[in-house]
Amino acid sequence: MSSALLETPLTYLPGIGPKRAELLQKELGLQAWEDLLYYFPYKHIDRSRLYRTSELTSDMPFVQVKGRFVSFEQMGEGRKKRLVGHFTDGYGWVDCVWFNSQQYILKSVKLHTDYILFGRPSVFNGRINLNHPDVDPADTLMLSKMSMQPYYQTTEKMKKAGVNSRTLEKFTSTLLRQIPPASIVDTLPRNMLARLCMVSLDEALRMAHYPSTSQELTQANYRLKFEELFYVQLSVLRYARLRQGTIRGHVFSRVGTYFNSFYSNNLPFQLTEAQKRVIREMHADMKSGRQMNRLVQGDVGSGKTMVALMTMLIALDNGYQACIMAPTEILAEQHLATFRKMLGDMPVRVELLTGMVKGKRRKSVFDGLQSGEVQILVGTHAVIEDNVQFANLGLVVIDEQHRFGVAQRAKLWEKNSTPPHILVMTATPIPRTLAMTLYGDLDVSVIDELPPGRKPIQTTHMYDNAPEKLYNGINAQIQEGRQVYMVYPLVKESEKLDLKNVEAAYVHLQKVFPQYKISMVHGQMKPSDKEAEMQRFVSGETQILVATTVIEVGVNVPNASVMVIQNAERFGLAQLHQLRGRVGRGASQSYCILVTKYDLSKDTRRRIDIMTETNDGFEIAEADLRFRGPGDLEGTQQSGIAFDLKLANLAKDGQIVQLARDMASEILDADPMLSSSENRILVDRMRYLKRDEMDWSNIS
Repeated sequence: MSSALLETPLTYLPGIGPKRAELLQKELGLQAWEDLLYYFPYKHIDRSRLYRTSELTSDMPFVQVKGRFVSFEQMGEGRKKRLVGHFTDGYGWVDCVWFNSQQYILKSVKLHTDYILFGRPSVFNGRINLNHPDVDPADTLMLSKMSMQPYYQTTEKMKKAGVNSRTLEKFTSTLLRQIPPASIVDTLPRNMLARLCMVSLDEALRMAHYPSTSQELTQANYRLKFEELFYVQLSVLRYARLRQGTIRGHVFSRVGTYFNSFYSNNLPFQLTEAQKRVIREMHADMKSGRQMNRLVQGDVGSGKTMVALMTMLIALDNGYQACIMAPTEILAEQHLATFRKMLGDMPVRVELLTGMVKGKRRKSVFDGLQSGEVQILVGTHAVIEDNVQFANLGLVVIDEQHRFGVAQRAKLWEKNSTPPHILVMTATPIPRTLAMTLYGDLDVSVIDELPPGRKPIQTTHMYDNAPEKLYNGINAQIQEGRQVYMVYPLVKESEKLDLKNVEAAYVHLQKVFPQYKISMVHGQMKPSDKEAEMQRFVSGETQILVATTVIEVGVNVPNASVMVIQNAERFGLAQLHQLRGRVGRGASQSYCILVTKYDLSKDTRRRIDIMTETNDGFEIAEADLRFRGPGDLEGTQQSGIAFDLKLANLAKDGQIVQLARDMASEILDADPMLSSSENRILVDRMRYLKRDEMDWSNIS
C-alpha cells in the first residue's frame, strides 16, 4: 500500500469528521491515518470470559457479566447525585453507579434487555458495585471475536466531547477495515525478519491493536519495539562512522611543557587509574587526525574537572586555545577559581566570560581571545555569541551537557575553520541503554573511581516531625568546624503546596541557631546578590547555606559535611544524588539527611530507600530510568537523533536495544554507505522518519 493512503487526513475516516479531527489533532497530535495507526493502546484486557455476579469480589481487576437491568433510581443531591442501576444475571445482584452521563444512560439503556457489563468491581454498603461500567447490548458484542480489548489514553477535553477509549477503539477498527489485508509495505528487509523470526509490519500493526491472544500481542510489540530502536541505532552509528571518516580534527601530537609541568609540580593529589585511562583515551583521539567527540561520565566528586583541565593543557601544548562552557554563572565562577588555584604561577591566562562580565573587563577578554593571549576561556552561554572570536580554538569542553541544546552547541563549531575537539562531561551517570541510544554517536569514557581519601557519604531518612534531633546533629557538625547545606523545594510559601520554603526557613533557622551565620541562595535573587551569598559560604564566613536546587550542580565546598534535603519526597533520584554530591568532597565523614513527610507512596518510599542503600550513581541512574522513563532524564531533544519512541522502553527493553545495535552495526560493517539494493529499504525509511527534522548529524 502506498504511503499516500496513510497520509490521508483523519477527516476522511468514517465516523470522525472535521470537529473530531480537530480535537484529535489538538489533544493527541493525530492528523493522518498513519498517526492513528501508530497510536497504540496502553493496555489490553481479556474480554473473552463472562463471570457470574455471585463470583464477583472487590479484589478482582476488570470483569464482565451478562444480564438485565430491572430498575434505575437517582440518589443523593448536588455533587453526590448519582444514578444507580440494579442489575441481575439470575445468580446475584450488582449495583451500577454513574455520577456523570446519567441522562444518557436513562435514555439509551432499556430495562429487561440483555446487556454485557464491563468494569472493576468494588464494595459499598455490603453490595458489589460497578462504577461507570461499559454497557453493550449483548446481541452486538461478540466476545469470541473480541478477546483482547484495547484501551487508549485520552484527555479530559476528549472525554467531555464524548471521545473516550471506546470511541478511539471504533476509529482504529474502522481504519484497519479501510486498509486492505497484507497491504502495509514492510520497513525492514525480509532476510532480517526471517532471521529474527519476526512478523510482518502489517501483521504487527493489526495485532498491536487487536490481538487474539497475549502471545500475539507480545509478538507484535517485539517487532514494533525492535524497529523503533533499530532505526535510532542505525542513524546514530551511521552518522558516527560518517563523521569519523570525513571530518578532520586538529592534530594534538605533542604532550609538552604545560602538561608535564602541571603533572610534575601542580597536581594536588595523585590521579586515579580511571582518570589516567580517560586522559589517555582522549589524547589518542586528539592526535588521530579526526575530530574528537567524547562523552566523559563520572559520578559526583570523581575528578572530571581535573581531567578537563589536563586535556586543555594538551591543547595549549599544541598551540591552541581551549574553552569550557558551564550551565550556570556560579559553576563558571567556580571553574575559574579552581583552574587558577590549580595552575598557580604557571604562565597560563585563564579568563571568565558570563553575563556578569561587562565594560572594560569584557573588552579585555574579547581582545585577548582574538590575539591568542587568553588561552583558556571559562564561560556560560555567553561563549557562543557571534562577537566572541578566538585566534585558534582547538578544544571545547561542555560541562553538564544535557543543559545545552544541539543548536547552541553547533555555534561552537563556527569558532574555527576546522571544528574544535569536543569533550562532553556529565556528573549524571547515564544508564547503558540510554547512553547507547542518546549518545551512541559519541565515544564514551567512564571515570569509575573516587579520589583517594574520600569516604562514602552516610545517607539517612528522617521524618519532619522530629526537628530537634535534626538540629542537634547539625549543631554537632558545626561545633566540629563543618558547614551545612539546607535545601528546600520552594522559594516562597505556596497556598497550593504544603511544602517547606527557603524564605521561611531562613527566618526560622536564624532563631534556632542564633550563634551561627546563615546565607540564603535561590534563583529569584539578583545574580550579584546570589554570588555574594554563595561566596560567604565558600569562604567559611557563614556556617549554614539555605538554598533551593540552584546549588545542585558544581558547587564545591570541601568543608561542607552535611546536606539536609527537606521534602525529599518531591525530588527525583537523579536530583537527590546530585544534591548529595555537594558534600563528601573533603577528607571528613559527610552526611546526607533526607527529610520527608510520614505518609509516603510506595514508589516514593522505594526511592528514598535506594538513596539510603547506595552511593553508586550508575545504580541510582538505572533505578531512576525504571521509575521515570527516559523522557525526563536527559531531555531527548538534545541528542539530535530521532527519538520518538512510541512503544519501546529503555528501562525495560535493554536486550532489544542491544539486538538493534548489533544488527545495525553488522549491516554498516558490510555496507557502510547502505548502497546495496537490499539496503535501499533502510535508506528510504530513515529519510521518511527524518522528513521533518533539521540535520544535526555533525553536531556532538
